Amino acid sequence: MAEHKTQLPGDPTLPSPPEVFEAFIKLAGEGHKYAVEDFFRKPERSRYQLSPSGKYFSFLGPWKRRLNIFVQEPGSEEAVRITSIEDRDISWYFWKTDDTLLFARDRGGDENFHLYAIERDGSNLRELTPFEGVRVDLVDDLEDFDDEVIIQMNKNNPHLFDPYRLNIKTGELTQLAENNNLAEPIDNWMTDHQGRLRAATKLVGGTNTCLLYRRTEEEDFKEVITTDFRVSIVPLFFDFENDDRVFVSTNLGRDKSVITRFNLATGLEEGPVIFEHPEVDVSSLAYSRKRKVLTAITYLTDKRHLHFLDAETKAIYKRLEAELGEYEIVVVDHNRDEDKFMVRTYSDRSLGAYFFFDKNTDELLKIAEVSPWLDEADMAEMKPVQYQTRDGLTIHGYLTLPKDHDGKKLPVVVNPHGGPWVRDAWGYNPEVQLLASRGFAVFQMNYRGSTGYGRKFWEISFKQWGRKMQDDITDGVKWLVDEGIANPDRVGIYGGSYGGYATLAGLTFTPDLYACGVDYVGVSNLFTFLTTIPPYWKPYLEMMYEMVGHPEKDKEILEAASPVFHIDRIKAPLFVAQGANDPRVNIDESDQIVRALRQRGIDVPYMVKYDEGHGFHNEENQFEFYKAMLGFLVKYLKG
Repeated sequence: MAEHKTQLPGDPTLPSPPEVFEAFIKLAGEGHKYAVEDFFRKPERSRYQLSPSGKYFSFLGPWKRRLNIFVQEPGSEEAVRITSIEDRDISWYFWKTDDTLLFARDRGGDENFHLYAIERDGSNLRELTPFEGVRVDLVDDLEDFDDEVIIQMNKNNPHLFDPYRLNIKTGELTQLAENNNLAEPIDNWMTDHQGRLRAATKLVGGTNTCLLYRRTEEEDFKEVITTDFRVSIVPLFFDFENDDRVFVSTNLGRDKSVITRFNLATGLEEGPVIFEHPEVDVSSLAYSRKRKVLTAITYLTDKRHLHFLDAETKAIYKRLEAELGEYEIVVVDHNRDEDKFMVRTYSDRSLGAYFFFDKNTDELLKIAEVSPWLDEADMAEMKPVQYQTRDGLTIHGYLTLPKDHDGKKLPVVVNPHGGPWVRDAWGYNPEVQLLASRGFAVFQMNYRGSTGYGRKFWEISFKQWGRKMQDDITDGVKWLVDEGIANPDRVGIYGGSYGGYATLAGLTFTPDLYACGVDYVGVSNLFTFLTTIPPYWKPYLEMMYEMVGHPEKDKEILEAASPVFHIDRIKAPLFVAQGANDPRVNIDESDQIVRALRQRGIDVPYMVKYDEGHGFHNEENQFEFYKAMLGFLVKYLKG
């Protein structure tokens, strides 16, 4: 009988042989206080949660190098592992009742998450969504209904997500609404405080967003307001007193998003504004489900900040700050009675620790250090910085210098974030700390298009891939050189996803600026990128055309901005890494750039992992990648 061979994604002849990466790993060297593994090993205990009563807590910890669920009682030394997943980390989980937990996982990084249930003692493991090629997301955990949750799945159509009420005991699924119109797909579902599906948003005409509403689940959804996708009206949760009103984050009629109220029956904003900030968008609002009051607003400028709306919540944080105040403090979970809290600390130099706080006894109990093998005194400071672009824009970012260095004429790794429509924030970053520990400065910037800085700052990035967005990165490098921080002959660029694209664009369009580059799951061809996105991104394709460019109407722009068409300009050494099952940036994006360069006689180290998707998550793959990347950077930035 002939042997059956699995067809590998991409071109299996392109990845470099292991000895290529072994050579780089040797260059990375040993003898440092902290090995690469110390920065990227999985914490023994992280992502703590409390059970609904607060009687138990849970955490994710490694077993056979994969994150699994453990359960423990406060005060007990013993933790019981209740799952035994060997091939892939558990992606997310939560307590349903004191006896039952739910969790999600995908296969090989394909991001088609399946939902499972398991009892607190590890018994009765069951798959609740056994549908191949289908992704499940949580809509409402329905904390007042022990046997039910509301989920969404693209089971009926890979492009569209329908909402279902799922019985976790029987597995019964009840579809709550239909989402069968590809021309006007619903992309978000929202429940009220009683767990009823009452609001939604849909896409209209490809680039407009329409808010939908109904008073009861028996009624049809009615259109409330339609806006261009540049205008954001994001429902956060329903009001406690007025059944027609929701709290929203919105930039309607303004540049920066604010927190306010919106009446779904009238389609009008109801003032006054609850909170706004002159420099950044505000999109986070917390509340007490038990006391039915707003509690706090979180916003990001250089760092995370809290604005309190409730005296009781403020008092809890003041109590925690009195003991933990040298760190950032986040309440990550609480029980239903809101008198027991799981607290997390962190800083730019530490992953911090978890604490259990009992409000009734005022006891603050340290549960676990997240990475006790790292001494924060050895880590480098992440400093907020800003600079001006050639067209007068202020760009905010972060600069991390090697510890105990004078900060002059350093080898620098420029690290643009992915997205691109997200932002970098202050905090502990293992990549940054690894590079700083090896003598590199690390420079991160929130180039135009980074979110959180208002509508205008986002919009001026449209159709600017490889152009003004890239100029912002280039201008940041020139600022580093002018300040005397960077050695102009020893600047490298590394990034993942859009950051990988920015790496390729940097080496292509500013070939004399960088001494080397590392492209991690990055886009090389904007035409093929737009045709290989996941099916559930297809409803957003018209928006993508507005933001990135249309393959026909903007053909010249996309061709000019696609590095694969301009490889003759690349002079600096390039290292490429890719997950074969990546649903967002298809492996063909990396295959193309590697193949094109090799056809020119340029050898490109190319690392492919066939059990990974958009970025490497399995610990052994992370170790190998970062060791090889470090050796590559040492070779070309330190000689």
